[in-house]
Amino acid sequence: MVKARTSAAELVESGHVRINGAREKSPGHAIKIGDVITIALDRTVRVLKVTAFNERRGDAASARVLYEELSEVKRN
Repeated sequence: MVKARTSAAELVESGHVRINGAREKSPGHAIKIGDVITIALDRTVRVLKVTAFNERRGDAASARVLYEELSEVKRN
């Protein structure tokens, strides 16, 4: 969703991320397979379900297979 970990942490700290419907404020919060993550970013809302984890950090293409998009991208 964002390119850098610091950007992801800022999203969480500013209240733009929900995990299973609950607003998350801690960037280090652990997630598990099956969790639903809602992200408000750039006038859009994305809802994703975690389907797998990767052992190593990878590029955007390899990350796309680790989640399922539950809703179409919606404009705020």
